[in-house]
Amino acid sequence: MKIHTIDTGYFKLDGGAMFGVVPRRLWQRLHAPDENNMCTLSMRCLLIEMGDRKILIDTGIGDKQDAKFRSHFEPHGAANLLASLKQKGVQSDDITDVLLTHFHFDHAGGAVSYNADGDLVPTFSKAIYWTNQQHYDWAINPNTREKASFLKENFVPLQEQGVLRMIPTPNEIINWLPGIDLHLLYGHTEAMMMPVLTKNGKKIYYGVDLLPTSFHVSMPFVMSYDVRPLKTLEEKKVLYQQIVDNLDAAVVFEHDPKVEAATLIRNEKGRVVIGAVVDPTSFLSD
Repeated sequence: MKIHTIDTGYFKLDGGAMFGVVPRRLWQRLHAPDENNMCTLSMRCLLIEMGDRKILIDTGIGDKQDAKFRSHFEPHGAANLLASLKQKGVQSDDITDVLLTHFHFDHAGGAVSYNADGDLVPTFSKAIYWTNQQHYDWAINPNTREKASFLKENFVPLQEQGVLRMIPTPNEIINWLPGIDLHLLYGHTEAMMMPVLTKNGKKIYYGVDLLPTSFHVSMPFVMSYDVRPLKTLEEKKVLYQQIVDNLDAAVVFEHDPKVEAATLIRNEKGRVVIGAVVDPTSFLSD
């Protein structure tokens, strides 16, 4: 197994929404907002090379949304999904699998693109796309709170064109592929999947929107976007029981604008904090 982080650019979200009940005077010390109270966030995907499979985890925001949408979220940066893959020597037709952790637009937007005829088609024409039935059902009939995050053009064409597969979810931890487990989470949205990669006795947890940035490591730092924030706190506690003080485990932060991955430790006060910043590409090989 070989992993790469894939930079798909940046976007902005409201700082108050990103940090929930934590007062601005506290969170702005960690992540300074702009004059409109917006915080810059990355959209960091993962590419896993394993045997003859090239597996992409999440796809960023994509480029098919209109100017009004873009004005709300300000996608920016020189990088994009396909260009970043090419930098790794991977063409779009090389991707065999796309795992969408959940269907929010900043995770699934790049899954579908317009072709030359103006039709919506899978961005990765030879890939199978993966979700689970619980999450698909939740996204296809969204609640009012999440409706703006579930843009059906990002995932319905995958179903219509027969490339979307449902991962069975009999348990909350799914052994999906050798070395890749999926943990089902319910705080941020229904049945979000957190990939956990294992090699040489080491583990990488892809933090998705449970731990979107290194700034969210502190327990009270929970996003207002979460549909069940108390469940998110429980899920963070379980995660920390698994990885805190374990130097053989690290978290990749999908939305952190600077820190790609880090280990977690407890400080002298017993609080969970960043231990060491690590390179996720080499962490599993060291």
